[in-house]
Amino acid sequence: MAKTGVFESDPTMVAKATELKKELQRLVKAIGDDDDLNIDTINRASKTLSALRDLKLKKPMPLKLHDSLDFPEEFRCPLSNELMIDPVVVSSGQTYDKPFIQKWLRGGNRTCPRTQQVLSHTTLTPNYLIRDMISKWCKNHGVQMPAPDQYSNEVGITDADRDYFLSLLEKMSSTLSDQKEAARELRLLTKRMPSFRALFGESNYAIPDLLKPLSQTKSQSDIHPDLKEDLITTLLNLSIHDNNKKLIAESPMGTLVFPLLIDSLRSGTIETRSNAAAALFTLSALDLNKAIIGKSGALKPLIDLLEEGHPLAMKDVASAIFNLCILHENKARAVRDGAVGVILKKIMDGMHVDELLAILAMLSSNQKAVEELGKFGAVPCLLSIIRESNCARNNENCIAILHTICFSDRSKWKEMRDEENSHKTISKLAQNGTSRAQRKANAILERLNRAVNITHTA
Repeated sequence: MAKTGVFESDPTMVAKATELKKELQRLVKAIGDDDDLNIDTINRASKTLSALRDLKLKKPMPLKLHDSLDFPEEFRCPLSNELMIDPVVVSSGQTYDKPFIQKWLRGGNRTCPRTQQVLSHTTLTPNYLIRDMISKWCKNHGVQMPAPDQYSNEVGITDADRDYFLSLLEKMSSTLSDQKEAARELRLLTKRMPSFRALFGESNYAIPDLLKPLSQTKSQSDIHPDLKEDLITTLLNLSIHDNNKKLIAESPMGTLVFPLLIDSLRSGTIETRSNAAAALFTLSALDLNKAIIGKSGALKPLIDLLEEGHPLAMKDVASAIFNLCILHENKARAVRDGAVGVILKKIMDGMHVDELLAILAMLSSNQKAVEELGKFGAVPCLLSIIRESNCARNNENCIAILHTICFSDRSKWKEMRDEENSHKTISKLAQNGTSRAQRKANAILERLNRAVNITHTA
């Protein structure tokens, strides 16, 4: 009679092995019956087979393989749908696995995912009772449970997250219906979850795969507007992540991304165009990207979109232009592309005066911009703003621009003197403005007075 081994003499181990064998048989049958092989099913079969082997060798089963076991439902995290390792309680009384509820809260959510109740606070309280119950269950079932601090990570990405992410990217090469469905889901996921933004940085192919519907079309007008809006908005969400900014800047990916964003400024829904501008703004936080975007010809379509004046797009466009023009060579490009006249017209119309004055002050260091400021009637407009505004920052920008004009274009001195004689606008700012505004205002007054004295002497 054969000698009974340790494995065969342990009823718990035998029961566990039987359970794994049944699961393996089910998975193998599913693979055999499926004409279109499902990668997830194959992976699960491989994991189950490994678990069975480890059980035979009396190794503790890694936690990742617990999905082959039937653990109690109360041990399952409602967010990850997996066995909880670091259970915590939120203010609604519900229990979640710590890294996943942290990910939910980092995404800007302030409700309980299960009950939708608004959380009175975001303090996470350890659930020691559930943790102890899970620990005992794992010990009894040979599951190796890592320490909570080893398990927790910044983003809480699971294998299920990655598999789902890859399946969505695959749909970008499928039918229009699949593309639209996947693009909408990726837009929502990258908005709510920083972890999905980070996933795009793990592969050089992820962003190109996302943008296939846009990059493989001869004309942007051929793209379904909803699909285009979702893809560009997803790109905006990705651009928020610092690593993605660097990835796009430092790899050939920029040659794909920047032209698509620039093309999207010209056509599509206003949301698409506005979000393309916003994406260029966030990407231009890197100086390297400022240079690439400027050379790619982004300023002209940005200025054209600004000129259209759609309320939804104005702020994003102004922010993008401002960021790009921090780079000296981009100032010259913006002036050449007509920025001064467009911006001054919007200021005169009272549209986004704060943001546009800041851009105008930056551009005024360019000599051609100064010439155009005089040509388009900037002096009376700026003096009027100082006279009527209580905003210190706006007044400071106005007087800075006037200072540059005063010291570059003497033909505008008369307008400034007439204003001073009528309203004492510059004198009042010299007394009551910020320290920078006072310096600029006093310098203008000194220059004007000197010119008057020279004239009288002559």
